[in-house]
Amino acid sequence: MKKNVKIMALALSAAMALSMAGCGSSGSQDAGTTAAAKEESTAAEAGSEESGDSAKAAPEGATVFKLGTTVNEQDSFQVAAEKFAELVAERTNGAYAIEIYPNGTLGGERDMLESMQIGTLDMGIITSGPFINFSSAMGVLDMPYLFASNEEAYAVLDGEIGRELLDTLEDSGLKGLAYAERGFRNLTNSVKPIQTAADLSGMTIRIMENDVYTASFQAMNVNATPMAWADALTALQQGTVQGQENPINVIYSYSLWESQKYVTLDRHSYSTAIITMSASLFDSLDADTQQIFLDAAQEAAEYERAWVADQESSQLQALKDNGMEVIEEPDLASFKEAVQPVYDQYSEYSDYVSRIQEVIANME
Repeated sequence: MKKNVKIMALALSAAMALSMAGCGSSGSQDAGTTAAAKEESTAAEAGSEESGDSAKAAPEGATVFKLGTTVNEQDSFQVAAEKFAELVAERTNGAYAIEIYPNGTLGGERDMLESMQIGTLDMGIITSGPFINFSSAMGVLDMPYLFASNEEAYAVLDGEIGRELLDTLEDSGLKGLAYAERGFRNLTNSVKPIQTAADLSGMTIRIMENDVYTASFQAMNVNATPMAWADALTALQQGTVQGQENPINVIYSYSLWESQKYVTLDRHSYSTAIITMSASLFDSLDADTQQIFLDAAQEAAEYERAWVADQESSQLQALKDNGMEVIEEPDLASFKEAVQPVYDQYSEYSDYVSRIQEVIANME
């Protein structure tokens, strides 16, 4: 067994009772003893029962890794996680199993990244927003209107720049395996239709915990309110925030028509979802197994991207059917003009921005 896995399995029940961060004590373990394998398998089965249907009992003797998300089982992250788990199990002949814990069972996104740093959580699928807190370079991906299409984003993320950015996470104890997709982010609110950036002035909008997002919305005179997603759902229901911004699949999977009336397809930012692993855990694997995990993550990411694209049209129609007014052609020029000062504010990203623009310009 790899370092921390046994401890993680044994500590899970107590950790979940104490907090949602999924943190337990760290320690070392003797690899390969029969007793340890049986003990871990038993603990994994117990953890599976506690976490619900998404975490199925692993085969006896398998090394179990736990993967957390903050979203529900209808979300695209679940699609990516299930495909990733399937590919890893298949390609390691059952030697490794990945158990999926959705709904924030193991903590919020930043909580989970911090747990991966110290080795008390194995893996997660995390929206791009929190990563700026662990590698400042990652913030370039959150710059407003950086990408105009999914194809532009994939050309950058799946190439040299994307891998270079993931590698910057290793200094913080994180291993980025691949970029899955959250998607282009759009505005919703409960107050009025938003056609221009000026229409947002004075509104209270929940955003991700990310300085680039804060700067972008403040540039539009928004009362930008960073908060974790679980807290945001409560705030939207209670009306303490008037709106939020997320891709169509999130608006749909969380039935945001219950608290939000208007959707504006402003596509202000393309948001990735990074399949992430504890760097110490990844480093403990042999080279062949590492490559299996990397390849499986990339294939799962591409599978999830295709699923998101396939679902978006019907999900958008469902928003309309549930009473949301969709502003499909807002004045994008006004939004782009309003956020242009953010590029001056974050001039440290200018080299990356230039390289990204070069990749896009050279696309066939």
